[in-house]
Amino acid sequence: MTKVGVHLPAFGVDPSAGTAEHARHAEDVGLESVWVGDHLIPKGRPYVDSTLTLATAAAATERIRLGFGVMIVALRPVAWAAKQIASLQHLSGGRVLLGVGSGGAVHGDAAWRAVGVPYRERGARTDAALDVLPALIAGEPVKVAGEEVALSPGATVPPLLIGGGAGTLRRVARYGDEWYAAFSGPAEIAAAMGRLGGLAEEYGRPVPRLTVGVSVGLGDVPAARIDAQVRGLTEYGMDEAGARASLIVGEPAAAAERFAELAEAGAHRIIAMPFPADRLRQTELVAGVAALLR
Repeated sequence: MTKVGVHLPAFGVDPSAGTAEHARHAEDVGLESVWVGDHLIPKGRPYVDSTLTLATAAAATERIRLGFGVMIVALRPVAWAAKQIASLQHLSGGRVLLGVGSGGAVHGDAAWRAVGVPYRERGARTDAALDVLPALIAGEPVKVAGEEVALSPGATVPPLLIGGGAGTLRRVARYGDEWYAAFSGPAEIAAAMGRLGGLAEEYGRPVPRLTVGVSVGLGDVPAARIDAQVRGLTEYGMDEAGARASLIVGEPAAAAERFAELAEAGAHRIIAMPFPADRLRQTELVAGVAALLR
């Protein structure tokens, strides 16, 4: 059965409810997981801290999984990142889904300059963090910056999802339990999964599973709002036609067909990223799509 999750709204997007209410609502309508982006100085909408957001969601819920979509580990000292993740695992009862990425060009380099990390080094620093992050979370001794470190209390290492496009597949194969692909169509995903299988064999690891993020606007969404979302997606390097084709809009029955195509391409989890402002209603509609997949 395909799992379905939903992104929590960025700060101020839906003033009718806060993080706790949105997370409870997603749990009440039966979704598998809630997700947050991780931004220090984002372009566009403001975001509150991802770890604190998920801790708030954890305190307000009992069952739903809590996903980083995705944590930019290279912006943090890796030991602190591991401490945050292990703490959230303990506080949530082991419900964390750890998405990790290196950050995208759309948000620029302001955050990297603010923390004194060269933007051009973000990929190498991400790999260096992934080399030690699982052991740090587990509380095992590991060398960090030449010093042996063992954090306590250690925690169960959450599933590790590596975010990014087809260019990140080697990182996915080397480190990931899953590939977190966003805004990609079934044909592109199926082709990439074929390459991922070969890379995983090269590293002697199991083929990672697939989680897909999709931009959704369900129900009666004004054309102008859809056009604005298309323009936003083009900032991530997509052309206009590709951005428009990637959107999942309309009624739940039509959206369920699109979700089923992604599942057929290999996705075991689909994360809806709603773009209309009525996010509580969007969550209900996403749950309707999930029900049609069962």
